Amino acid sequence: MQIMIYVFKTSVDSQTKFESASLLLDQLLPESKWNFDLEDCDNILRIDSELDIPSLIQNNGIFDCIELE
Repeated sequence: MQIMIYVFKTSVDSQTKFESASLLLDQLLPESKWNFDLEDCDNILRIDSELDIPSLIQNNGIFDCIELE
């Protein structure tokens, strides 16, 4: 499979939200690389993965995210 890069605008804007989101992402995506850019105005989440990421993390109950194109 091919590794895809996914970029999301998120509601992760604090350390508390980051910690909750990190726990969720580590559970859902153990083989994927991900990071947040909380200095960006859109609190960007970037994920490198072979999985279909949008279906896994959207509507997750921890943070809001919208895939950017």
